[in-house]
Amino acid sequence: MEIEHLKVAVFLSALCAAVSGEGCSLELHPARVVVGFGDSVLVSCVASRPVRVLGWEAAIGSTYTQRNLTVQWGVDSLKDWIEEPICYGVFFTAPRQCEEKLNLILYKIPDSVSISAVNHTGPMLEGEQYQLQCEVQNIAPVQYLTLRWYRGQTEVYNHTFSDLTPDLPVQVSSTLLITPNHTDDGAQYSCVAELELGPEGPQPSPEVKSEPLNITVHYPPIFTSSNDKTLAVTEGEGVPLDCCAQGNPPPEYSWTTPQNQDQTTNCTLSTSSSLSPGTHIYTCTASNYLGTQTKKFTVEVIPKGV
Repeated sequence: MEIEHLKVAVFLSALCAAVSGEGCSLELHPARVVVGFGDSVLVSCVASRPVRVLGWEAAIGSTYTQRNLTVQWGVDSLKDWIEEPICYGVFFTAPRQCEEKLNLILYKIPDSVSISAVNHTGPMLEGEQYQLQCEVQNIAPVQYLTLRWYRGQTEVYNHTFSDLTPDLPVQVSSTLLITPNHTDDGAQYSCVAELELGPEGPQPSPEVKSEPLNITVHYPPIFTSSNDKTLAVTEGEGVPLDCCAQGNPPPEYSWTTPQNQDQTTNCTLSTSSSLSPGTHIYTCTASNYLGTQTKKFTVEVIPKGV
């Protein structure tokens, strides 16, 4: 047994000059392996011509066989981030040494994905710029990560990390600049970390989604109908006036009537039925701390019988 181990050691020392790739006479099945952290893995190495020694050199699970054309490498629970198994063969004819490195991808889904506003709490102001940040904790390998940003169900941005090459789990983040307007009030932003591991990986691609970030936007009053209006009414009748506006915080209302008095804090008002024939002006003001909007109603009172 000691002699056999010595032979293997001598063969391995020659692998620095071994042929690899095309013409190697070795095939791995499968050639590319994608394994989840802690999962099992089993790969076969097959020689296409008679072989003296066929084996696997690996940090875990090294094995070899003599003269057999197939040898397997396997691990019940793979947790070694630097594992790079190599199948080697020592043949009777040239090329006498040959090796194939296994394309092994060990992946780990993130512990968490979270989203927050950077250096800001509370409501956002319309027209101001804000930075949202998505953080991904303990993911590997990061070069296969695509981080997708969503507003509601619509993808608005994606960030890849193909320029990074660490094999160990890492923490990464992505930022999104937004300039909200009144249509963003109540919107939900979220981010999804997706590992796109290719056809050998799990299908669909594993992903982890953040909890949504609900944003509140403060904006000045905006009238829901067109601005100044002219209306006609018969003497002795009233007509409703609509001054309702959108705004956050909700607008407060004040009215100036033909009798020169401020009335009601409601957004609607009916004209007085006692108005005399002619032109009368009603003015409504909608305001919050961000601004004021004014709407004028010109009421033409037509005498009865005309």
